[in-house]
Amino acid sequence: MPLQDSMQMISVDDHLIEPPSVWVDRLPKKFVEDGPRIVEMDMSQNAGDEELSKVLLDAARGGGRGAERLAEVWVYEGRVYPNIGLNAVAGKKPQEYGMDPTRYSDMLPGCYDPVARIADMDVDGVQAALCFPSFPRFSGTVFLEGKDKELALLSVRAWNDFHLDEWAAAAPDRFIPLIILPLWDPAAAAAEIYRCAAKGAKAITFPECTVPLGLPSFYTDHWDPVFAAAQETGLPLCMHFGSSGRPPITSPEAPMAVMISLFGTNSMYATADLLFSPVFYKFPNLKVALSEGGVGWVPYLLERIDQVWEKHRWYQNVNKEVRPSDLFREHIWGCFIDDSEGIVRREAIGVDNILWECDYPHSDSNWPNSREFTGKLLQNVPDDEAHKIVELNARKLFNFPRAN
Repeated sequence: MPLQDSMQMISVDDHLIEPPSVWVDRLPKKFVEDGPRIVEMDMSQNAGDEELSKVLLDAARGGGRGAERLAEVWVYEGRVYPNIGLNAVAGKKPQEYGMDPTRYSDMLPGCYDPVARIADMDVDGVQAALCFPSFPRFSGTVFLEGKDKELALLSVRAWNDFHLDEWAAAAPDRFIPLIILPLWDPAAAAAEIYRCAAKGAKAITFPECTVPLGLPSFYTDHWDPVFAAAQETGLPLCMHFGSSGRPPITSPEAPMAVMISLFGTNSMYATADLLFSPVFYKFPNLKVALSEGGVGWVPYLLERIDQVWEKHRWYQNVNKEVRPSDLFREHIWGCFIDDSEGIVRREAIGVDNILWECDYPHSDSNWPNSREFTGKLLQNVPDDEAHKIVELNARKLFNFPRAN
């Protein structure tokens, strides 16, 4: 059964590829040379980094234009970041997956142009989308690597201004504005939340686990200024799997298929961490969306966490009054692309806590058939529940009402 025409689909996890002008146009002139910029690199001649050369040369050869092909790469403080369009494979067949694009011409314009993106959303039957970064990584952690923290902070602000003033502003009723943070400085991060909230931001991307990044955990008070600012402004934290930089690798010999299959476990880690941490007790109105983690695992994990809480809370430094599963339904939303098990178990999860995502232009996306595919997935779900899942829950969580 197709989705009712009255249901507008909202994707809470898409991705944008930054156009070359983002930082060149916004950084003070003295920082442009060291700030993020696109350069062309001849992969057959690059001798600076043997491992990097091999990666880029393989990608160039994969494009079928010969080993002498020029690739477009990001350079930031002299470091080369080769994946200008991480997994930007929309419009390609699965047999063509595997090589990330090395030029903007390798991608659909909708990857980096908001007007073209709207056209691609129209083809897909999607009304609105929340778009994560690509070059800065999902939660802006590239700028943690910055040696010059003044430049890094200006680079964070430049990305946010691009997203708010250019990307989302291209169609305010079609894009949910998302911001990144200077994660190395909680006070500066809080200030950036307030600055961007005043400009219309609706969401914050934040690592699903901070410890692998060399940052303090959720169990400390380190993040209190950030969580307080997010709570006060009403902006949910969007924790995309993999944003911690800790992929679920089982062994050096395992194919990437193992890692891809297990990525949802990052969202499971984040859920357990948050529910046993003091975060939601200190910030009772804080909201978290687990991006691209799926939802089919939620009933099992909540059951297990509740069992652990029942038996083991008395001798541990955890809250002894509130059941973790109740805490989940007040504070955490799960997001899915293709998750038939989660749909079957939706009542055990909480229908109000389920969001839909497209993941354009990544390989998990069903573009350009998202509406048709999702309609079939939800064919046995009552219309009022399906409407919540594909639209209404997202509008409420992100304070993103219909334009008309």
